[in-house]
This record gives sequence, structure tokens and C-alpha cells, in this order.
Amino acid sequence: MTGLPPPPADALVLGERLAQQIRDEALAEGGVLPFSRYMELCLYSPGLGYYSAGLQKFGAAGDFVTAPEISPLFGRCLARSCATVLQACDGDILEIGAGSGRLAVDLLAGLEQLDRLPGRYLILERSSDLRERQRSLLGSELPHLAGRVAWLDELPVGFRGAVLANEVLDAMPVERFRWDGEQVGRLCMHETGGRFEWTPCTATPSGLSSVMQPICEQYRLAPGYVSEVNLSLPAWLQGLAQMLEQGMLLLADYGYPRREYYHPQRSQGTLMCHYRHQTHDDPFVWPGLQDLTAHVDFTAVAEAASASGLDVAGYTTQAAFLLDCGLEQLLQAQGEPASTAYLRAVQQVKTLIMPGEMGERFKFIALTKDLDRAIPGFRMQDMRERL
Repeated sequence: MTGLPPPPADALVLGERLAQQIRDEALAEGGVLPFSRYMELCLYSPGLGYYSAGLQKFGAAGDFVTAPEISPLFGRCLARSCATVLQACDGDILEIGAGSGRLAVDLLAGLEQLDRLPGRYLILERSSDLRERQRSLLGSELPHLAGRVAWLDELPVGFRGAVLANEVLDAMPVERFRWDGEQVGRLCMHETGGRFEWTPCTATPSGLSSVMQPICEQYRLAPGYVSEVNLSLPAWLQGLAQMLEQGMLLLADYGYPRREYYHPQRSQGTLMCHYRHQTHDDPFVWPGLQDLTAHVDFTAVAEAASASGLDVAGYTTQAAFLLDCGLEQLLQAQGEPASTAYLRAVQQVKTLIMPGEMGERFKFIALTKDLDRAIPGFRMQDMRERL
């Protein structure tokens, strides 16, 4: 794509190997792949996918920056919310998709300061490369707590405590669809002229039609409307609900309630690619070398949670969540108001909470089981009625 800096030679080699794998699988399926499968391979193919190949992803040297890497105060705020759950459950913390490990470090440090450390800090991470990065960071910054941290290959059984998923839902493979005014059609990937491109699928699975047909009709979407839907979300949440005996699932991501997600003016969906801190909408550029994401339909999250026996205990913006968890007090403890450390922290906090930055684009939703108490983060503002 014009305007994007080319990847280094070693990355291009990995990208071509993944492209050939995608090509071979598409040929075996008659020349096309559902976009959900294409996205799965691009992100998670062992040794080649974006999150599996060992390339730098997070921070200034990567493709994007997540909230935990902007400021340690993000994790300290989450610690105050999790501490309430740990006090009620006397349990553990499970982080799903721990990224660089930065959130785990800051969260554990915050819980230690609150004298509310979990019995164990469990990390479910499918990328072996990211596991090593997490292990290295935790070992270097919190060596005295390293014994509490363990990595899992699958969900535990009978879990009590807090489950965290920061920017996990946006990286789950989605189906891409097109509404023609009467029917929902699935969009697939095929190769033409040596390049991957969009193509209509010859058949649309009944699950996609049954979910999206009523939504397209309800919101009177115009013919040609294109968007996406995460059909694997209900099963994912059901698995977590079955695992959870008592506690909270805290999900943080960028997204909208359904009526905003499928707004008539959002006619090209929310699919977005992140590469070297630039965003664009072509998922077929350099497979495996860029991040592919879609915004979260938080109404779908709430519906799937309720169907799985979870209570929707709170939904709010990132700004409201962090402020309710004491962000201002934590900021004041960063040093004298005129000090370099304090001024740097102020800039970081602005990125986290300002409306034009992450403050309103990112949302938090709390899903609970057998937890009868107010959760810090949702007392200042609770927008469940918008779901």
C-alpha cells in the first residue's frame, strides 16, 4: 500500500511463507477462504502469524501502543477494581492475552501496595513468543513475585477471582458481510493476479444470516452496507462462564453499543489494520506483518454474557472507569507538580482519558457471577442502559 514503510527483509520472508500457507488452504477450499479464517491465519498461524512470529508489536518500536504501555497508572487503577473482587473471593487473577506483560507487572505492583495480592496470577497466552517476553519482563521487574505467576495452555477449572481481557476481543476473527437490502452475504478472500482480494462467498452460513438479517432490517441499513460480526463470541464467553465459580470478567476494548456499531453511516464497518503506528483498511497488505482488528459490539457481549448465566454488572468509558478507580489520586502521588516525572505522568493520563484520545473510544464492561458488591470503576458512570 502506498505510503506505508516497507517491512524489513526478514519480515518479508515470514510474510511470504504465511501468504503461501493461506494460498494453499484457499486452493484446497476451491479458491476462496472465509475472511474469519484468513484473519485467524494472519494473526495466529503458529510461527508465522502476527502474534506468533516474534516481531515487535507493542510500543514505540512496534505497530501500536496499548493503555498499559502508556502509563503504569492504568494497571494501578485496575488493581483497585480487582482488589474488591479478590477480597470477596479470596481468589486468583487470570489475564487472557497478556501482550507485552506490562499490565501484569503494574497490576501486581498495585495489588501488592494494597496488600491484596492474589494467590496466583495466571496468564492464558497462545503465543510462545509473547510468553517469553512476559516471563522476561515479570522476572526483571518483579522477581520477588515471579513464583505467583503461571502460564496456561487452556482455561482452568473452578476459577474464583478476576479475569482480565484488555484488547482481546478486537483481535478475535470476525465474519465480514454485505447486506444487499434483502439478504446477508458472506465476504471471502481469494487471489487474483498474485494479490489477495475480497470476493462474495457462494454460500452464507445460516448462523451469519440468523444473527445479522434481523439487525440489518431493524436499523434499515442501505443496500451495499458492509460490516463484520464476531460469531465466536457467544462460545468464548460461555467457556469463561463455565470456568468461573465466583468473581468478575473485566473486558476492556474499543467499540460501541449495537445501535452505534451498525449505524447507517458506518457503512464500511470497523475493520482496521495497524502497521508502524499507521492505520488503514486493507487487510490483504503483508499478511502476518500487520495487526487486524474490528471494534467490539458491546451489546453482543452483554447478550452472550446473560445467555451464559453471567450478570452484566457495569459498562462505562475508559475515562470514567479510571477516574472512579482513583486515577487523580494516583497521579498526585507521582511527584511535585512542577517535576519532570509529574508532567510526564500528566501527559500520559491525558492520553488515557481525553475524549479525543482513548477516554471515550475505549470501554470497560464487567460481567460477574455470585458477586454482590459494587465494583470500583462503574460507580461514577454506568451506561448499561445504552446496551
